[in-house]
Amino acid sequence: MCMNEIEKYYNKFNEDKRLITRHGQIEFSITMQKIQEFLKQDDKIIDIGAGTGRYSIALHDAGYNVTAVELVKKNLSMLQQKNNNIKAFQGNALNLKKFNDESFDITLLLGPMYHLFTKEDKIRALNEAKRITKKGGYIFVAYLLTDYAILRHGIMDNNLRQSINNNKLDNNYNILSTEKDLYSYVRLPEIDEYNQEANIKRVKIFSPDGATDYIRPYINKLSEEDFNWFITYQLSNCERVDLLGASSHVVDVLKKI
Repeated sequence: MCMNEIEKYYNKFNEDKRLITRHGQIEFSITMQKIQEFLKQDDKIIDIGAGTGRYSIALHDAGYNVTAVELVKKNLSMLQQKNNNIKAFQGNALNLKKFNDESFDITLLLGPMYHLFTKEDKIRALNEAKRITKKGGYIFVAYLLTDYAILRHGIMDNNLRQSINNNKLDNNYNILSTEKDLYSYVRLPEIDEYNQEANIKRVKIFSPDGATDYIRPYINKLSEEDFNWFITYQLSNCERVDLLGASSHVVDVLKKI
């Protein structure tokens, strides 16, 4: 993980603005509903890669004991300005040594995998999340998907030929990302491999946004009532295996056994 490149990016990127777009609202609404399926009243939650606090603050305001960990100082500062009652630390998903084993009931890893570029680092992040999660507790892990990136940025933005010429894709159309690219993309079988190597059990996997990113202009034109119906539609279909692979994100829900 190249902290300097990530900090440069997020120092310019308006994460708060992204989260209040209709696309961001769908992602947030469905992820929150899925998290709440597993929450108990006195659960302790850790949000690793908390960003500017979208999930940390919402869960804290709902009455939960929340600890936030964020790599980027600017994001951490924004989180603390919004709510200085949340325990918040600068930290790295690959090294959570400040937290004891089995400290949390729910562990959120909703951003770090986007910026980890090797299989070894992804498994290391999973193992750290697993270590600090209580037995019987749950870990939510978000990934960006390869085929979404190819369809959206390769085909729709007309970058496919350039990506092939620049050796950004292999013969099987896997994306060959580096730290300078900032984002890392995977396919579902790769996620299965990470879970197997970390010896952790999947409870369910879902897409919080599905095809939303492909149809943003149409989503933005919906009336408020129709927009809420679309959220209902996405919630009802977010676990369909036949729709997962080309979604922009998936969230893997894992249980420590």
